[in-house]
Amino acid sequence: MANINVYDLDGKVKQSIRSPSFFSMESRKDLISRVVASIEAGEKQPQGRDPLAGTRNTAQSWGSGYAAARIPRRKGSGYPGARNAAFIPRTVGGRLAWAPTSEKNTKKKVNAKEKKLGLLNAIVASSKVELVSQRGHRIEKVPAIPLIVDDKIQTIKSTNEILKVFENLGLIEDIERVKNNVKIRPGKGKRRGRKYKKRKSVLVIVKDNFGIYQATRNLPGVDIVEFSKLNCRDLAPGALPGRLTLWSHSAFKQLNNM
Repeated sequence: MANINVYDLDGKVKQSIRSPSFFSMESRKDLISRVVASIEAGEKQPQGRDPLAGTRNTAQSWGSGYAAARIPRRKGSGYPGARNAAFIPRTVGGRLAWAPTSEKNTKKKVNAKEKKLGLLNAIVASSKVELVSQRGHRIEKVPAIPLIVDDKIQTIKSTNEILKVFENLGLIEDIERVKNNVKIRPGKGKRRGRKYKKRKSVLVIVKDNFGIYQATRNLPGVDIVEFSKLNCRDLAPGALPGRLTLWSHSAFKQLNNM
């Protein structure tokens, strides 16, 4: 087990601690992908169609003997839709063949041990400099990977204060990278509550939230998560491991209990 430095809010080394035993394991991307897919499938909202959609009409087949196709046609006369084909799938306003149903099971289950192992693999991946760099993070000025900071960071409530801490720790360049790459989403998603596409920057993991959420909630790409709520997708968005992660000292010590 190697030693890892703990930094204060000024970016200076405060002390040194031993890394958890599982940090020596190899990170498995396939396992991380399965766990992330399970999380995203569990959040998918069931969707279906009205079983009677396309069938609320008077359409009925004329039968043979009229020199016309024997498909259902609307009854009546004297209106534009009279005698028009209806009801069947290949007609205007007809029902949908094999429409999606809300009863469909879209869940993707994984074993409990597999889920825990996927989380451990994602944590290990976030401690690998090469994986963090491959993910596109700017880590030239970051003093160490993984980056562990004094617990005082959990009590910061001001955005200006947390930005100074990020600057002292060399994280400000990665936040600027995300800020300069906010783009308008193409397609209909822009009018469905997700107008902007934002990349992911620093993930801050704390043991207790004493105000740091308020300090970072307006910073693009920065996420705050308590250790008890940490999951594989936080550490590997899009199932791509190696997210730049900032640990509070107390949160990092919780890894010894896993």
